[in-house]
Amino acid sequence: MKPNKLTISRWRYLLVVMVLAVLPIAGLWHIAHLQVMPDMDRGFEFLQGQGMARTLRTESIPAYRGVITDRRGEPLAVSTPVVTLWANPQLVYIESPALKELASALSISLEELKQRLARYAGKEFMYLARQLTPEQAEDVLKLEIPGIYGQGEYKRFYPAGEVAAQLVGFTNIDDHGQEGMELAYDEVLTGVPGAKQVLKDLKGRVIKELGLIRSEKAGKNLSLSIDLRLQYTAYRELKAAVAQFKAASGSVVLLDVRTGEVLAMANQPSFNPNDRGQLNSDALRNRAVTDLVEPGSTMKPLTVLAALESGKYVPETMIDTNPGYIRVGRKTFYDHRNYGVIDLTGLLMKSSQVGTTKIALSLEPEHIREMFSRVGLGESPGTGFPGESPGSLPEHRRWRPVERANFAFGLGLSASALQIAQAYAVLANDGVRRQVTLLKTDEIPEGETVADANHVARVREMMASVTRAGGTATRAAIPSYEVAGKTGTVHKVGKNGYEKNRYVGLFAGMVPADNPRLVAVVIINDPRGGKYFGGEVAAPVFSNVVADALRMLKIPPQLDQSDQVAQVVGKSGGVM
Repeated sequence: MKPNKLTISRWRYLLVVMVLAVLPIAGLWHIAHLQVMPDMDRGFEFLQGQGMARTLRTESIPAYRGVITDRRGEPLAVSTPVVTLWANPQLVYIESPALKELASALSISLEELKQRLARYAGKEFMYLARQLTPEQAEDVLKLEIPGIYGQGEYKRFYPAGEVAAQLVGFTNIDDHGQEGMELAYDEVLTGVPGAKQVLKDLKGRVIKELGLIRSEKAGKNLSLSIDLRLQYTAYRELKAAVAQFKAASGSVVLLDVRTGEVLAMANQPSFNPNDRGQLNSDALRNRAVTDLVEPGSTMKPLTVLAALESGKYVPETMIDTNPGYIRVGRKTFYDHRNYGVIDLTGLLMKSSQVGTTKIALSLEPEHIREMFSRVGLGESPGTGFPGESPGSLPEHRRWRPVERANFAFGLGLSASALQIAQAYAVLANDGVRRQVTLLKTDEIPEGETVADANHVARVREMMASVTRAGGTATRAAIPSYEVAGKTGTVHKVGKNGYEKNRYVGLFAGMVPADNPRLVAVVIINDPRGGKYFGGEVAAPVFSNVVADALRMLKIPPQLDQSDQVAQVVGKSGGVM
């Protein structure tokens, strides 16, 4: 018996043939639409866009931070290119053998690296190492580990190191100002980052730069008023003095009388801004601007100026200081010894507390305070430096006699080294007060006349006696130049008032005395080496710093040979 044959109807056969014939054609048509037709839903434009979205990236172009220089163009803060390494933990295979080499290149253990990657496993970004040199970063990137990338940045470098550390300041790891002028002028120094489009492969490597979106804009440069040569001198001499006298700290300020520019501003202790691994926060402060002291006897020239203004005194007025002390209320003020009857020059020369007290009690209480206020005490110098202190200049409704006496020789008020320098600049500038500045200026700024020029000139003549034989600051004398200045020695203030055996030694002065070009202030805080008078610890620093400044600035000498001999003889004089 023959088996039955399976028969297929003709229409079904034709249907199958047509379907088989249409399928390839439909596939080709769809592929053509995807590859060619731009208006097709999810067509070639869509696919290309999706592909580009996975490979096209917008990268930031870091902007160069402005350079900080001294007045002569010497760099104080510059930026150098570095590379920061980062990772996308989601793309890094945590068991990859290459991680051992990566950990070694980063100077960490493999276990630590794995722990960090695991901790950020749910993130797409984590830092591996910040601010490596390009060579160090290349050692890592050449490993070609998926998910490990490099980003160009800038790192701040400070060529002067600790010499100008507190003044210049520093930036943080993200290049934002944190201290000093870096902080004060952060907006000026900071540039505007740019942007560019790049094409990357699956490993994150840049295949092609497609175009610039926005150019970066470098920050503006900043020219400070300091002269790095003088800054080195001030720093060297201050550091030596602080070490010699075992002092807790110290400050030096050097001013240009004509322009109000700060030519040097040094502090101790200091720090290296290029290596902040073991940074002591106590060393960060720019003490010359932020720290306050009682200026003590450095205020006596201003008290004498107030006395001349009152019309009750002339330089030749004689004051009886016998028997070498005076009692005011419950307090007794002593001179170093009994100076007898002295004129105003003798009062400054010997730094007589008795003579100053008698002047203070003879004047209206507000008269001396007003003089202090006119020269800038009690208000911020206005340099814009972060943390700049205004000091204190109290005003009493009712002045007790002892307060009047204390005030006259610089007790009961406070000022920074910069404020004292600004006040002395008025004496050096014939009674004209000019704004002090930490920025270089090419013009002589306008000033305000706050004292009579003739009276100021007479006070300067009296102050010159302080550095001559018999004065309290013969160690401040400079060969071939006449120095006008004043010492100050004050007890430190503690929790229970003035501390008996702790002091602050000061010297403030100007040179040349008859036509001053420079003003300098030196503060030695809490000397413990057995010497503490301002004439012993601060005056020599003044002499060495200013002598170098006179030479470097080519300021001609003005003393004849006989005057120089007198100065040499006077080097063995007293101190106060």
